[in-house]
Amino acid sequence: MAQILCIGDAMLDVIVKMQGQMYLGSDTISQISTHGGGAAANTATWLASSGHKVFYVCRLGDDAAGRVIANEFDAWNIEYKPEFLREHRTGIVVVLVDQNGERSMFPDRGANSGLSELDLPDLTRFSAVFLSGYALFNPQSQAGVLRMINKMRDANLEIFFNPGSVGVMSNLGVDDCRQRCKLMDLLIMNQAEAEFLTGNSDIEGALNELSKDVETVVITTSSQGAIGKSRGHEIINSPILPITAIDSTGAGDAFAAGFIGRWIESKDLESSLRAGNSFASGCVTTIGARPSVNPK
Repeated sequence: MAQILCIGDAMLDVIVKMQGQMYLGSDTISQISTHGGGAAANTATWLASSGHKVFYVCRLGDDAAGRVIANEFDAWNIEYKPEFLREHRTGIVVVLVDQNGERSMFPDRGANSGLSELDLPDLTRFSAVFLSGYALFNPQSQAGVLRMINKMRDANLEIFFNPGSVGVMSNLGVDDCRQRCKLMDLLIMNQAEAEFLTGNSDIEGALNELSKDVETVVITTSSQGAIGKSRGHEIINSPILPITAIDSTGAGDAFAAGFIGRWIESKDLESSLRAGNSFASGCVTTIGARPSVNPK
């Protein structure tokens, strides 16, 4: 099985699952747990859990959080550069999860800001790359990540890209984000991100618009499943069965792993969408963004 290169933020997630209504300025009873996180790190872990060989490119601070994340990579047999950066702190994100499983995130990217081509391994080892927009659209690392992309394109690697979030893209603006997306071979994003990039609230309209820029585009639609299109082909809709979500953190990252793993093997859009939906459905039934055994 070919090795996949994943690039992006490695974070420690502090997940606060509220047990009732939030009382601002007072106490809200909650269940709190810590987990490895970071969008591309989550995707890397789901890929590794399904038997794929993964190398993860990130930056870890010389602190306890960095060592916790590194230990998780070791547990999943994910390769990475075992370097802890002095005078840098590892990225941390606080995730508030409401009673419906919906989450709001408060990230501090820490050492992740500063990724560059100097962090890349030998690219001849890989068949494909998954890149997170959290790295590309971070003002402190976008120049270095653009140089990474140039090297990956020179190496003829297929680049899968997830823009990250509307909040992250807003820092750069729609036009610049669209230009960055054109550098990729395949886009995976949610409906809000697709609407931000195209200004079109109709999902099929947004899909057709983005397909002008990129060969294959996939849009996840939360509890409805996912929809995708390859240029010159019909739109494929992949619904999912109803599911009770406990925590939606990392669902898109899990979807990306399921999709990419199947796509690399088959280049079949329909079966890849189904595989992505299967991984995402498994993710939302536990607390945390990883396939590890998590407390419920």
